[in-house]
This record gives sequence, C-alpha cells and structure tokens, in this order.
Amino acid sequence: MRTHINHPSRRSFIRATALGAGALVTAPSLLRTGLAAATARTVEDRITLGRTGIKASFLAQGTGYNGYDQTSAQTRAGKESFDRLVRTSLDRGVNFMDMADLYGSHPFVRDVVKGIQRDRLVMLSKIWPTETTWNKPSGGAVPEVERFLKELDTDHLDICLIHCMTNDRWAAAYEHIRDELATLKQQGKVRAVGVSCHDFGALKVAAEHPWVDVILARINHKGGKEYSCDASVEELMPVLKQARANGKVVLGMKIFGAGKLTSPEDKDASLKFVVENGLVDAITIGTTDPGQVEDTVARVNKALAA
Repeated sequence: MRTHINHPSRRSFIRATALGAGALVTAPSLLRTGLAAATARTVEDRITLGRTGIKASFLAQGTGYNGYDQTSAQTRAGKESFDRLVRTSLDRGVNFMDMADLYGSHPFVRDVVKGIQRDRLVMLSKIWPTETTWNKPSGGAVPEVERFLKELDTDHLDICLIHCMTNDRWAAAYEHIRDELATLKQQGKVRAVGVSCHDFGALKVAAEHPWVDVILARINHKGGKEYSCDASVEELMPVLKQARANGKVVLGMKIFGAGKLTSPEDKDASLKFVVENGLVDAITIGTTDPGQVEDTVARVNKALAA
C-alpha cells in the first residue's frame, strides 16, 4: 500500500490523525472495583484496544448494513456513494474500518483509503465459516485471510473475527479456523483474533475463552431480540463487563438496534448507556450516507464528553 497522503479530501483526517497521536488515550482501566467509563473525549482521540496495542477511534465505520451474499447497503449504493461515505468518516477522525467477506466491502475500502499510511488505519474483517450459495469455506483461515489481504492491498489485518457465532459450541466447531488464525497472528498477518456473536451462549463462551482477543457484541439500552440483542440488558451487562475484566476487547454493535432506534432521544440514550456503563472499548455503526456520519459523530462526541 502506498505511504504518501495526497488526496485533498483527506486533509481533515490527517489533522485528526495528528491530534489523535498527540492525545493518545488508553482504553478504560480494568480495575478490581469495576470499569471506568471510556477515556476518549472525541472520535478523533485514539484508544488503545485492550492488550492488543491497536490504536483506534472509538467509532468504527461499519460497511455491512443489511449485508448478505458479499453485498451491503453501502456497497450496493455503488463506488461513488461508498467513497463519499468513507471519506466523510475519515475527515471526521474515524480511522477504524469494520468490514467482512459477507459484505463484499474490501475492494471498496481499498480504493478509498489509497494513499493513507497503513499505520494510521485500523482494518477489521470477518470470515464467514459456513457454506452458502456465495461461500465455500476452506475449513480454516489461511486462504481466506490471504485473499482478504490481496483485496485490501495490505500486508496485515488488525483484527480478524469468525463471523456470526450462533451457539455456545462455536469454539469446538471452528477449532481449525481458530488454530490457523493463531498461526497467522504469530506471523504478523493478523494482530488480534476473535468472534462476532449473535447468541447469548456464544457470547458467554467468548467472554471466557483464552483464544479470544476481541468480541463484537450486540448491545443497546433497550436490549432483547426486538432490538437485535442476544439477551436483556440486565443479562448482557455483567457478561460484557466480565469479558473486559478478562482482558477481552469488546466492540459494540447494533447500538441503534439495527435501524430500529431512529429517534434522536433513543440514539443519545443508547450511546450514553454503553459509554457510561463501561460496556465497550469501541463501537461500530453502519452509517450509509455522509449526513448520518455527521450526525453520528456529533452524538458520539457528546456521549464521550459527558
């Protein structure tokens, strides 16, 4: 990947990156008495994600809203729309790209971040582990990750997750994927590994499993399946706090209930809830247009500064 930044539309991102480097903060301290609230004060701040050493914005740009068959709402809108979306996020200080093979977003991200130094970006992607009409899994992780690296024109992923764990047996079922990801981590092709969870049992296993560095977990202030969470708020909170106490990085998703929490009041309440309760290290939100990015960044900054 090229190392010179020369695109005028990214000037704000460069300034934000410099500010982030100067105002580097650590993720909330893991204290015996509990978890402190997030120490980032704006999206431009860079948080060190747990023990991984990865420095990311508190907010990630999701690229998989309504994702299926290697497409998503963002990619289906086309390259020009995708470029505008991600450039807006970059200009507002977001350096964290949340991708997946399922979304088909790798080449879209590759094109829009060309010219940005790799160490100023955080790239997360996910392996879909089961056979579908669009996917024939290798049974491991090496061919998948090697392809991801080519699609992204990079030499490493910061985070690679096994995508969409739906029961508490995932660790045994995907042992070979775990083993290969561990090898790729040793080789430096992946910096941190973990799972995205769509089941409460899967989440509880991830919170305790020694292989897991990162958990992508569904959380908002409403909770329950109606709002795309794996359990009630009362059930989720202690598990997420324990995961972080165990040294896992928790990335929150479905903060706005997969599009169900649309009122300004609900959005602010959900952000306030996850930040003040120390439930996550960072969050991902799948904004789909520049206006949503602007609104979301403003709301996240408000929640962080409170």
